[in-house]
Amino acid sequence: MRIVQIIDSLEAGGAERMAVNYANALSKEIQFSGLVASRKEGLLVNQIDKKVSYLFLNKKKKIDLQAVFRLRKYLKKNRVDVIHAHSSSFFIAVLVKLTLPKVKIIWHDHYGISQDLSSRKSLSLKLGSFFFLAIISVNTALRDWANSYLWSSNVVYFPNFIIDTSVSVEKINLKGLEGKRIICVANLRPQKNYELLINAANLIKDKFPDWTFHLFGKDFQDSYSDRLKTKINDLKLDETIFFYGTTNTVNSALEQCQIAVLPSLSEGLPLAILEYGMYNLPVVATNVGEISKIITSNEQGIVIESNDLNSFVTAIEKLIADENYRNKIGLALHHNVQLQFSETTIIKKYLLWLKSLTTFTV
Repeated sequence: MRIVQIIDSLEAGGAERMAVNYANALSKEIQFSGLVASRKEGLLVNQIDKKVSYLFLNKKKKIDLQAVFRLRKYLKKNRVDVIHAHSSSFFIAVLVKLTLPKVKIIWHDHYGISQDLSSRKSLSLKLGSFFFLAIISVNTALRDWANSYLWSSNVVYFPNFIIDTSVSVEKINLKGLEGKRIICVANLRPQKNYELLINAANLIKDKFPDWTFHLFGKDFQDSYSDRLKTKINDLKLDETIFFYGTTNTVNSALEQCQIAVLPSLSEGLPLAILEYGMYNLPVVATNVGEISKIITSNEQGIVIESNDLNSFVTAIEKLIADENYRNKIGLALHHNVQLQFSETTIIKKYLLWLKSLTTFTV
């Protein structure tokens, strides 16, 4: 089987990382695994395995015929059977299929605002779905939405999976005191609800002044980012909360932290939680998206209702005060992530499913 992942960019987002994860994992299992970035490169270029064939299209506009034909040439040269298109990259996949009818398209839906899908409408996606062999949804709500809205008879739910990249030699020196650090890995978007984290930090610092918060994710330098920074400054939290932006050194940071949080208002199946589990970190997260399917009991982490400040503060303080409890639930989450969300588990299911839809052999 010969499969190419297509993604708009290789910046450090969830969909982008899953495109790289699939390409890397498949390079060990099939005849040919490729990865195409259509519009923009980014930090994740450095995480592409040497066995993966990589192409950057440098697409300049929505309908860029030169990019379409560069992609067509690449697909023909490498005798690609299946395009695995992530998020909005379905558009260029459909355009190239019009010139190569035999190529199959799998669309992967990573939509992160899945708490209310009733208003999610896209005519181009609906028309494009006519050309999809099948659809992968990262949570059950997206699967149900695809079944009701799109024109595809094959819709499946596959959770995201994590690849252990702890071998990275890049290191980062975190601020704050060793052994008293809390990490959050999420881009600075409103749905990540960093306001809740800032409000919690403001309360926690009075009782546990030595503990600090370390935030990793893309800063879009927009009004939301400005509002967060102003709030931190106004509350005099400059020595309590630290932003690091987008970096290749998150693994190093996770190794140096004792607690992990994710205060989101909305999620799909967040890779951040899987990363936390990979590093044995105890987690406090909100009950949105598929988080409760990763943290399945209070023995594996603490799940609170969305935007509940009192519960968020109480949960973090409980973990700060009890190191044995931290270690216990961190280890339990690690075991669950390894069992249910590992590369081996998901790729095996993916290839069996794909084989059932096609006549290709692995």
